Amino acid sequence: MAVCDYQIGLEGIPAAQSKISHVDGQEGILEYRGVSIQALAQSSSFLETAYLLIWGDFPQEAELEDFKHDITYHRRVKYRIRDMMKCFPESGHPMDALQASAAALGLFYSRRALDDPAYIRAAVVRLLAKIPTMVAAFQHIRKGNDPIQPCDDLDYAANFLYMLNEQTPDPLLAHIFDICLILHAEHTMNASTFSARVTSSTLTDPYAIVASAVGTLAGPLHGGANEEVISMLEEIGSVENVQPYVDSLLARKAKIMGFGHRVYKVKDPRATILQKLAEQLFDKLGGDKYYDIAVEMERVVADRLGHRGIYPNVDFYSGLVYRRMGIPTDLFTPIFAIARVAGWLAHWKEQLEANRIYRPSQIYIGDHNRPYIPIEER
Repeated sequence: MAVCDYQIGLEGIPAAQSKISHVDGQEGILEYRGVSIQALAQSSSFLETAYLLIWGDFPQEAELEDFKHDITYHRRVKYRIRDMMKCFPESGHPMDALQASAAALGLFYSRRALDDPAYIRAAVVRLLAKIPTMVAAFQHIRKGNDPIQPCDDLDYAANFLYMLNEQTPDPLLAHIFDICLILHAEHTMNASTFSARVTSSTLTDPYAIVASAVGTLAGPLHGGANEEVISMLEEIGSVENVQPYVDSLLARKAKIMGFGHRVYKVKDPRATILQKLAEQLFDKLGGDKYYDIAVEMERVVADRLGHRGIYPNVDFYSGLVYRRMGIPTDLFTPIFAIARVAGWLAHWKEQLEANRIYRPSQIYIGDHNRPYIPIEER
């Protein structure tokens, strides 16, 4: 590869051919398997969307019911995993706990039969079923409490909210949360998905694949950005402080969390949907001053940076939705992971269909022919 072909961060360099999702950053289009994100958010459920992503088609009614049944059956986790989580430090970040726990799942399901559709389906079911349980479990364990067991009478989204506080959630909150999971389920070749595909290409097990992707998602430049947005809004404190705060960041050439995207040059379509969900939530539960700050911030940033294609991304409004639901800030990114497991598994399955291990080249820019210097002469 010539030096002129190098792009820092692999920007714009195709890493795979995929049928899973499509983004048009100029028009603000996101599709899962050719279906618009707006249509899925309006009419689908997270588990139906996950099935679509992983197997390529919408399930028949009986197939979807079987899928839901199997996931409900496998929600519980082994007591040894819960015991392991009890040894984690209370101050540890939930994403670190999730990464370790996801990897530990592979110890209990160590059979690796990547050419067996039954094995693949079982791994998909276990990961989709158990990841939410482990996230909720660590939330209670770090407070010194026993985890709350899953409730088989509740659907996927409602059950997770139930496991957080042992209260059946309001149907509107559960519905909004389910849509949030749909919005975060997949987004082409982002950093964590690339990590998942690279790990998949070695033909390791899917639990290690999800663990590697969780570690990648944890960074503040990827999934962790939604936590940073809330911290930023709290620091701003009032609508009146928005403009000087933004101008201060721009003067220092600092990143404005929740704005800008490597692909989108218009407002992220997921952000548009999330903003509407936030408004529904506030109508139900009452307003939030941080939403007013966010709206003003969107206006100011558009005025300052709109000409450069910098607008709100998915992280900007998602944290506001979760915060109003009473979800702790450091669980925002693990919730992102709960949803994105569907996309990671879709890419795992697609990678297996025509696998070749990833082995990119590099451009060496170091020295040559350096002499060895004995330690006593250094």
